[in-house]
Amino acid sequence: MLEKEALAMFEHRFVAAAGGDPRLALLLLHGTGGDENDLLPLGPLLVRDAALLSPRGRVLEGTMPRFFRRLAEGVFDVEDLKLRTRELVAFVRAARGAYGLEDVPIVAVGFSNGANIAGSVLLMEPGSLDGAVLLRAMTPFVPETPPNLAGKPVFLGAGRFDPLSRPEETERWAAMLREMGADVTLHWSPIGHALSQEDVTAAADWLARRFGSQSG
Repeated sequence: MLEKEALAMFEHRFVAAAGGDPRLALLLLHGTGGDENDLLPLGPLLVRDAALLSPRGRVLEGTMPRFFRRLAEGVFDVEDLKLRTRELVAFVRAARGAYGLEDVPIVAVGFSNGANIAGSVLLMEPGSLDGAVLLRAMTPFVPETPPNLAGKPVFLGAGRFDPLSRPEETERWAAMLREMGADVTLHWSPIGHALSQEDVTAAADWLARRFGSQSG
């Protein structure tokens, strides 16, 4: 696939870093029903001087954009997930060249459905990301051949009372990532599936420690 075609595949927003010289880029991946604008306000709260790359999921569930199909709530269409993961990886690769991010670390910041496809990228093409902030994530799938995630920094933001991404599921996902070598930080908030200021603060602090960034 040509770079231009890969970039045009996703409706997206790109926001250059303040000053035009980013030390970090955030790949913002919305939840079900969101779009490319949804997580843009979150970016500066996490990292003040980051470039922001925010695509819209290409799958519709009714009228709600998603990054991949599901067969029922919590039941993923794994073949579609893998296809959409490859598309997203091609988009990120094209965006690196198009927006001058070749030498800039890219960290995925995904919420719910967006966190799940970010997790799939870690399993299928881990070299595409330099780290990931996965908020209210589930295990995307169990790979036949586990990837080598040695030292890959991953932040899991979980809700103790989340009815969708249940705590036991989150614990399993964290354990799987650690078995593959990822450096996992698991942060619990005393709420459900929605995000809180506590999640934002914890993720911003983690990004500052791992990538030397500054939150807004």
